[in-house]
Amino acid sequence: MASSSFKTLATTIALALSASSASATSVLDPWVGTWGVAPQSYSSATSPTGKTLRHIVHTSMAGTALRVTVSNLYGTTPLTLSDVHAALPTSGSSVDPATDHVLTFAGNTTVSVAPGATATSDGIDFPVPATANVAVTFYVQQAPAALTGHSFSQQDRYEASGDVSGSPVISAQAIGDYEFLTNVDVQSPTTRGAVVAIGASITDGYASTYGANHRWPNRLAERLQSAGIDVGVINEGISGNNLFADGSGDSGLKRFDRDALGQAGVRWVIFSDDPLNDLGNGNPQATAPNVIAALQSFIDKSHAKGVRFACSTLTPWEGSSNWTAAREAVRGDINAWIRGSTSTCDAVIDQDAATHDPAHPTAFLPAFDSGDHLHPNDAGYAAIAGAVNLALFTPVSLSAVTAPTGCGSFQPGNGLLPNQAIHSCDGRFTLILQGDGNLVLYKEPGIPLWAANTVNQDSAQLELTPSGDFIVYGKLGEQLWRSGNAGQTAAQAFLQGDGNLVIYGPTQAVWASNTAGQ
Repeated sequence: MASSSFKTLATTIALALSASSASATSVLDPWVGTWGVAPQSYSSATSPTGKTLRHIVHTSMAGTALRVTVSNLYGTTPLTLSDVHAALPTSGSSVDPATDHVLTFAGNTTVSVAPGATATSDGIDFPVPATANVAVTFYVQQAPAALTGHSFSQQDRYEASGDVSGSPVISAQAIGDYEFLTNVDVQSPTTRGAVVAIGASITDGYASTYGANHRWPNRLAERLQSAGIDVGVINEGISGNNLFADGSGDSGLKRFDRDALGQAGVRWVIFSDDPLNDLGNGNPQATAPNVIAALQSFIDKSHAKGVRFACSTLTPWEGSSNWTAAREAVRGDINAWIRGSTSTCDAVIDQDAATHDPAHPTAFLPAFDSGDHLHPNDAGYAAIAGAVNLALFTPVSLSAVTAPTGCGSFQPGNGLLPNQAIHSCDGRFTLILQGDGNLVLYKEPGIPLWAANTVNQDSAQLELTPSGDFIVYGKLGEQLWRSGNAGQTAAQAFLQGDGNLVIYGPTQAVWASNTAGQ
């Protein structure tokens, strides 16, 4: 078959191999976090069962669509929520009714979240503003005894009796934490992805002005927006969190995969202040070698997922109740490694240099000290945000793929873009990267034989890599599907006349769709 065997299809093939919920959102734009908090085991004086909870969250990047995630991570019985709404707030607990939208979960207005699980809503068209507030409201039909939330939110949420989720004005009690809600994601055609800030109370914004959104990740989001860089900033700090031991939340070691690498659209991670708590409480005692080993494990995990990892130096804390000269020496050794040539950090956020007193480097500059000598004030948080080099947040650069030149065959570097297809030489079989994101192998006329199950994802291209792996990449460079046989040399792939899609190494087949003879 001539090169005309490769063609661009004007419309997608109207067949679906896997179920997907109806959504008005664009399947070609990735979901990226605009707001988030790290889940903790949480206690309340009264049960939230039978109450409406209205959360006010402060976004980072704008979007054209919205979805939310709720968590029952620490519950031992199901969490049941209903009547979930998103709207733009006006003041206090009130929202603008003209902006109110109902959220569903797999098309249902009620969701039951199993113990230890999360649930993400269906996406809706919703104009989400950048660095602004959004209200997420839901009715708690049944809460477990063990709650999941986030303490020290530095932001009011509101709690009212009964189901008043759809009411623009509610009579509610203000409470300073988050409960069950952990994420708000958006879609944007211009996004570069999300950066996750993970750490302890300095990341969480402890001692910043209440309700002002002056945490350093908030100020970083403002800088990014001012520079025209469309990046979401997700704050996964937990006040009191440790790197090594559980306590105020799961340890940093335990929660890193979930809270950092598990975020929607993550392309960068900034790890911050957890080790200060390990230094201060000594349980177990932090040493430079064990902190550096933990950082290296985070770097390795990030790089394995194609995520860049920025290390932050530890801020000064002389004058704090747990400070000692010996612990200060450990902080110095950790910071020296982070700044040094042997570090494998992709970038360094020098929070220490940004906040210490030049005349007394082991302590905060007085203008940046909240008064407890451990946490910055608003000006100190702004200084930390200012220490982040925005050049870190580069646009996505996918490898250029070229169309196959022969019928039914791929050479390394060949691939498909959305709505492009390749045919077997006899014309009976078609492999297409559909507009809905799914990579599907069809037998004429339109009978599906195999799929990568990437439907409704932001598939940007299929590539046969030089190492012999078929990979479907998303718009942010994330791997949505791969054949999993890298390490080959001189690999080729063929859509054969028997209906089998096969990757061959130099001597034998190394992967197949196993659709021969169908």
